[in-house]
Amino acid sequence: MEWRELIIDGYDRLPDLLKEVLAGARIADLDRQPHRDCNSLGWTVWHLTRVQDSQIADLMGAEQLWIRDGWSKRFKRPADPDDTGYGHTPEQVRAFRSPSVRVQLDYLRGVVERTKQYLASLTPSDLDRELDEPWQRPPPTVGVRIVSVLADCHQHAGEASYIRGLLKARGKRSR
Repeated sequence: MEWRELIIDGYDRLPDLLKEVLAGARIADLDRQPHRDCNSLGWTVWHLTRVQDSQIADLMGAEQLWIRDGWSKRFKRPADPDDTGYGHTPEQVRAFRSPSVRVQLDYLRGVVERTKQYLASLTPSDLDRELDEPWQRPPPTVGVRIVSVLADCHQHAGEASYIRGLLKARGKRSR
């Protein structure tokens, strides 16, 4: 197996992981926070998709799908390329209103497909290109960023799974 197949497989797992996590979730489930200072399920899935969209678009030198394909409208959020959830306050997380599970998963699938197309276009030497980020020492490479985004997405997928488990457990206790 070559490097590209491994990385693509890692990204390709995300839609199935989150489809399972979100199965049967209602809008109220997506917007519920296990605690007032915790991320909601919908915000977490949105955030992991936004981070992947923004970071991969930046590597490609392309417009984010969030803007280009009008996903911001479907989420009823501004078409702001910097609106990824990074740095959101607890109040901003509480104010987030998720669209349906289908919209969340469709956006994720679109972002993952574009990521896979981008990865398929890369050569080994492309992975070694240093990014223009002088505040980072040493400067990250394209390869480092691709793995970093993948790790972040899987970490948030695990967070979403945990949140969903908490919400299900709460529902069982209240019966």
